[in-house]
Amino acid sequence: MRPATGAGGGAGGGRSATGAARGARTAKATTAFLVRAHDAPGPTLVLRLDHLPLGALALGGELAGLRQALAGTPYAGIGKIALYGSAGGDRLDYRFVQALPDGGFDFRAGCGHSLLACVVADGRPGPVTVRAVTTGDTVLCEHEREPDEGAYTLSFLRAPTAPGTFPTGHPVDVLDGIPVSLVRYGNPYVFVDVRHLPEEKLRERLEGLRAHAARLLGHPPHSALPKIAAFTAGPGGIAVRALTVGGWHPRLALTGAAALAAAGALDGTVVPPVDGEVRTPGGTVTVSTGPDRVRVHHKRAELLERLVLPWRIHATA
Repeated sequence: MRPATGAGGGAGGGRSATGAARGARTAKATTAFLVRAHDAPGPTLVLRLDHLPLGALALGGELAGLRQALAGTPYAGIGKIALYGSAGGDRLDYRFVQALPDGGFDFRAGCGHSLLACVVADGRPGPVTVRAVTTGDTVLCEHEREPDEGAYTLSFLRAPTAPGTFPTGHPVDVLDGIPVSLVRYGNPYVFVDVRHLPEEKLRERLEGLRAHAARLLGHPPHSALPKIAAFTAGPGGIAVRALTVGGWHPRLALTGAAALAAAGALDGTVVPPVDGEVRTPGGTVTVSTGPDRVRVHHKRAELLERLVLPWRIHATA
């Protein structure tokens, strides 16, 4: 089923399930937004909770149906889905879902670019505080006046020194003979100095270390968590190359930038202090730290399209 564009699209046709005990299956429609955050690997499919049918739940089968509805469009195979709703005043609640290459979904990860996509889709003019239900983070999103009006600064309102930043309790762990720092800030991240890794097989080595860390943290080896990034530090500052689901990240995840800055603010980690520009293959990312927060600066996102998509709900007969 192809999605209808515009605000006035109607519901798609439904099919009836057999047997009253199994209930009737009815196709409804919901408004969705495609938002592209700059520096992200791809756009986010954003759904407002008050646009979903009454009683609808964000189950894997429903989300798979939405992705199927995008087949044949420029957004086929979209990997990021965000659901959000008002939490009163200038506050939003947000839940992120990562679509995996095998067709499944990971409901435990976070995504700063998708969080920003919700703020842009919602269109509130003032500062917005977003509670990331998936990860427990609280993020303040503020418009910047300079140097780039229309960009945002996202402040993760949690001290880097807060309990739980080191999920293993140690600033340094050794995985397969390599010293790394495991940091839980925005997302759980693994940071490793590239000097310890072979350049010709960097991705393969990082994927192996990430699998080791996943087992250590209690995640399936092929889940979306933890994330991993390799860095190099020198007189010119710090440079980072990170993996995302399916390959190399074009720049650096927003949560990765926050986690990197948090790691650099803590004593004993493998990451040196980070404040200012971080170099990546796709350009620079700017971060700063304070005693009670980490900030990621100059982030932009834009609304690409508004869609009407089918959402299937189950009504018990």
